[in-house]
Amino acid sequence: MSSEAVAGRRPGGDEASDEASDEGFVDALPKVELHVHLEGSMHPRTLLTLARRHGIDDLPTDSDGVAKFYEFRDFDHFIDVYLAAVRVLRDGEDFALLARETALGLAAQGVRYAEITFTPFLHIQRGIDAAEVFDGVEQGRREAEEATGIQLRWVTDIPGLPGMDLRPAAEATIEFALSHRGSVIALGLGGSEAGVPRSQFADVFTAARDAGLHRVPHAGETTGPRTIWDSLEYLHAERIGHGIRAIDDPVLVDHLRAQHVPLEVCPTSNLRTGVVADYSGHPLSTMIKMGLPVSLNSDDPPMFGTTLRDEYLHALRGLGLTRRQVVDLAVAAVDHSFAPTALKAAIRADLAGVVEGLSL
Repeated sequence: MSSEAVAGRRPGGDEASDEASDEGFVDALPKVELHVHLEGSMHPRTLLTLARRHGIDDLPTDSDGVAKFYEFRDFDHFIDVYLAAVRVLRDGEDFALLARETALGLAAQGVRYAEITFTPFLHIQRGIDAAEVFDGVEQGRREAEEATGIQLRWVTDIPGLPGMDLRPAAEATIEFALSHRGSVIALGLGGSEAGVPRSQFADVFTAARDAGLHRVPHAGETTGPRTIWDSLEYLHAERIGHGIRAIDDPVLVDHLRAQHVPLEVCPTSNLRTGVVADYSGHPLSTMIKMGLPVSLNSDDPPMFGTTLRDEYLHALRGLGLTRRQVVDLAVAAVDHSFAPTALKAAIRADLAGVVEGLSL
């Protein structure tokens, strides 16, 4: 059977029809997003609006400028730009706007449930009251859910940044998470991997585990398998953000597979930060062949010029996955989520119903 037929396309078919067919297939899938950052989901027009509102004059002033601003030289440059952009968030109204726009954008792509990471310490350290941050994001979350039915939960992220005093960041983040359990379901660790040993956060992640919070640190994106091992040992990781370097260690692959530790894979993010060179060289298909539990995610969509919908299309067109494999990724995102059991069952049932009517 040809590769076109396996992918659900007609051999020799019209390219425009094939593309439309891909888009219809992806649009029909109910989706779950597990790895997307709230601050990294700010639309360029929102960045411009808030920069003007608050008189921040060292950021781009038009959409072309934002596009150039988001041309990242490497991962460290991405972090610098990210930290510059979040300065436009100044009050509860800003956080409500960002949360609402992010959730509505996800809902428009067929996302039914999302676990959205945000980093309260980045705002608390700038003097913004923690309650104002939380009340703002919660207002936006509720408004989007009332409008569309999408359900969101929060992952609070420790900003792992070299040169920062990370102890106050870790303590403030776990305090924030524990104060808002229910809407906050997990503790994360983002930022840089190099120069930020995972072991220094062991006590904070142990406290999260003991309090019933889930643990979802980033690891194995810009560094090797050791960072993933450390996240499992010291941080009691239940899922790993990115984790693409796991394939460099066969013992780790066996462990992740046997213990069913999911990896949240974000292909376009990896390209835009220079972690991989192109879609054809991305390891997702290899990870699937190895039997690793993986899902497909968007990370910081406007900053990387993508959406979750685009990631599914890239999986078909750039990564060479079949439609059956893409469906499996959609199911895996549901299974790997911390969504309520009833919601998981409902999304799985809807996925099954959609798949019955598709040509795979």
